[in-house]
This record gives sequence, structure tokens and C-alpha cells, in this order.
Amino acid sequence: VKGPFDDFRRVKLQVTGADLEIHHLVIAYDRGAAEELQVREFIRQGGETRAIDLRGIGRRSVRRIDVWYKTKGILRG
Repeated sequence: VKGPFDDFRRVKLQVTGADLEIHHLVIAYDRGAAEELQVREFIRQGGETRAIDLRGIGRRSVRRIDVWYKTKGILRG
């Protein structure tokens, strides 16, 4: 996650290419260990996840977010 605004309290993901079934996220922080979040959510194309709170106090600097998911479209994502 790069840019001038890389400190977060929560994250939200938007789906653009095809329907997705998200299993879990792994959020790697700049300072400290990675955090694994179980999401288990089905999201239609154009939809988004709920706001997912990050653990800890205050804002967290995020280095990377890995998403484990399955697509629900045929050759579309």
C-alpha cells in the first residue's frame, strides 16, 4: 500500500471484475507481524466488503494486503 495516505484504522475492498467469494485477508504492517482476518463473504461485481476494523490502537501503517478468494464468473476475473 503506497501513497501519502497509508495509515488506516479499517479497510474496505471493492469488487470490480466478477463476483467473488472472499475467504480471508492477511494484512502485513510496516511495524510488527502480519494479521490474518477471516472474512468469509460473497460479494457481487460492483459491491464491496463491510468496513473491517484493524487490531491495535490508533492508525496502522499497512505494507501489503493479501486476499484469498474464489471468482464466481466464467473467464471474467
